[in-house]
Amino acid sequence: MSARLNSTRTRAALHTSARVSGELLLVAVMSAAVLWLVGRMWSVVWPLIVGLLLTTLTWPLARLLRRRGLPPALAASLVTVLFLLVAAGTVALIAVPVASQSGELADGVVAGIDRLREWAAGPPLNIGEDRIAGALDSAAARVQDSAGSIVTTAVTGVSTVFNGVITAILALFLMFFFLKDGPRFLPWLERQLPGRLATDVPVVAARCWNTLGAFVRSQALVGLLDAAFIGLGLWILGVPLVLPLAVLTFVSAFVPIVGALFAGLVAVLIALVSNGLTDALLVLAIIVVVQQLEGNVFQPMIQSRGLGLHAAVVLLAVTLGGSLAGIVGSLLAVPVAALIAVVWNYLREQLSDPPQEPEPVVATGETH
Repeated sequence: MSARLNSTRTRAALHTSARVSGELLLVAVMSAAVLWLVGRMWSVVWPLIVGLLLTTLTWPLARLLRRRGLPPALAASLVTVLFLLVAAGTVALIAVPVASQSGELADGVVAGIDRLREWAAGPPLNIGEDRIAGALDSAAARVQDSAGSIVTTAVTGVSTVFNGVITAILALFLMFFFLKDGPRFLPWLERQLPGRLATDVPVVAARCWNTLGAFVRSQALVGLLDAAFIGLGLWILGVPLVLPLAVLTFVSAFVPIVGALFAGLVAVLIALVSNGLTDALLVLAIIVVVQQLEGNVFQPMIQSRGLGLHAAVVLLAVTLGGSLAGIVGSLLAVPVAALIAVVWNYLREQLSDPPQEPEPVVATGETH
């Protein structure tokens, strides 16, 4: 009797394992199909994502204007124009001081090259002028030989810039429509869905929107901390263009990894050509310390509190996203992980808690 009971339990366990494995396989296949579809529609999906991220930054002001009695279209128009002015002012804040000191910086670059040649010609390297000239001639010959690939790279770069401009324009239009018509989305979605989905999907969408806003705000706070600490270090060392470099550091914080590397490279180069090698090394040390604090302290702590994710999950998500999809994967890894956590927490609530009255979805203007 006992052996028969054990055999029955074993078969039941095997059947359960087979069923769960089949369901997991089906989920994996569906996930792969969704990712493939997103990849095929990326030219539309990416502007949509950028538009949502921009909307999370601008929605509080639009909500304030709407509460003051402005029509939705007028409020959305004012916020969009103000956003464009701020973006243009940020670019001017970086470009104008750099252009005004471009001659000085160019002279510094030339002087820096001359110092490097003098250093290479002296001990311990003792590289003669003829060898340096030969190396320069060889480099010029290689550039001429690879002219075709350089042209191809330039064309690719122009295409990338053009695609970026198109993405920015589409994202701005989408941001305007999200600001104007966003509060109507959840009631419309509730009317379109049947049965319990009419309650569950709008609730999950509202929670996802709040989580996305928390991500953008936390990323902005991390960028502000980076800009403040690095700008303070540059000011103490007397490096020129402190304000443009601080603004560049803040903006680049929204592009993980590459943004920080680019802003740090610009700061080190300016310190090198203006203050010399010693200050350039000090600037490099400051940037490395601040970036380590950002990656291991600021970002995990701030984002883990704002998104409800453990700091280790944030670090692992950024690493996995970067390995799978490069810069874009690093940028979207944390919000995607947070949205997955939102969906999972809601499913766990529905499966573990007793049935409750459906939550009424009220169009308060907080969601899209």
